[in-house]
Amino acid sequence: MTVADTIVAVATPPGVGGIGVVRLSGPEALAIARRLTGRPRLRPRYAHYGRFTDPASGEVMDDGLILYFPTPHSYTGEDVVELQGHGSPVLLEGLVTAAVDLGARRARPGEFTEQAFMNGRMDLAQAEAVADLIHAQTAAAARLARSSLDGALAAELAPVSRAIRDLRVIIEAELDFGETDLESEAAPDIARRSQQLHTTILALLERLRPARYFAQGLRLALIGAPNVGKSSLMNRLAESEVAIVTDRPGTTRDVLRSPIAIHGIPVELIDTAGLHTSDDPVERIGMQRAREAATGADLILELRDLTRPEAKPDLEAARDIPWLTVWNKQDRVADPRSPQGLAISARTGAGIDPLKQAIVERLGASAAGQQRFSVRARHLDGLRVAAQHLGRVEASAPPDLIAEELRLAERALDALLGRQDHEALLGEIFAGFCIGK
Repeated sequence: MTVADTIVAVATPPGVGGIGVVRLSGPEALAIARRLTGRPRLRPRYAHYGRFTDPASGEVMDDGLILYFPTPHSYTGEDVVELQGHGSPVLLEGLVTAAVDLGARRARPGEFTEQAFMNGRMDLAQAEAVADLIHAQTAAAARLARSSLDGALAAELAPVSRAIRDLRVIIEAELDFGETDLESEAAPDIARRSQQLHTTILALLERLRPARYFAQGLRLALIGAPNVGKSSLMNRLAESEVAIVTDRPGTTRDVLRSPIAIHGIPVELIDTAGLHTSDDPVERIGMQRAREAATGADLILELRDLTRPEAKPDLEAARDIPWLTVWNKQDRVADPRSPQGLAISARTGAGIDPLKQAIVERLGASAAGQQRFSVRARHLDGLRVAAQHLGRVEASAPPDLIAEELRLAERALDALLGRQDHEALLGEIFAGFCIGK
């Protein structure tokens, strides 16, 4: 990519639709659009009707609306033109090909949003929020992504970043103009304020850590002995018959997956084979897959049977993953109280709402209404690194070491918002976007 490039792509989803949009962005976007539409003048931010013509043959390909957004007040910060025609993949590809023949280049995945970031139209967290908004699976996830797109994360971090910069100014001024590099009169105050910022970031981390589930979802593995009701619980949570249920132990022999939502969090629900001792080679393969699914889960829901308290899965190796024990079949016992954990009935639905709340609480995720914006693992890593460097600032340390720790803390926050040049990071982030965004 160069500054002189003009890029083009279909901005609507693949497949047939009533409307399809081809987007152009770059210095030649307006000139190419004029050639395609035969309109020498396009009024900014105004919907023009026109015909889309192949300049090579003069043949009319389609008709529709033309919208022109001049630089810098456009999505990418460059000249942008959108051609809105009929949603035929053949027609849309014809428009893209014609634009390429006139000098445009096919856009890479996420390149329009990447240009918006490179041109200062949004920070990196906002650019990531575009992808989160497009791929949101629940209304709560969409709301949080929308808040991030409005710059909520940057606004949250701005006071912390400014405070670190202020401390850097003080200590580096001493280094530049002080009489000695061995001690600093300002060091005790800087150390105290650094510890306050360290505490602030740790509190922010604790509050934001569960928010990543709203954007990225979580994997919930149902683990248990045979015939404890895992498939019945899966059907109850999915509100459909996605798993076969019989009274015969070992009915489930493979890993089944179903997407659901719990309190606004997208969840991949994973039903697994019952874990027990068996000489059946098919069952043993199923149990091995069950253990692998548990290892990759964000939360393990261990289902026990109140009618058979002794039936317990052998899965001690996965105890490092958050674990929730639930007792099923409370409708079949005289005393519905569980020995330890929550009691439910997958058959009648009793206790399902408390179970959903327990899942959210076990992960430390509060209700979606208490979250302010979407968060990714990369954001949490950046905050952790900043906190680590602030925690190392000590009053007894040499001034140059204090200055370095503050510099690295500020650098971690800058990298989080994309205020540094990280080509590899940018390539990885925008590769996950759709072509026309």
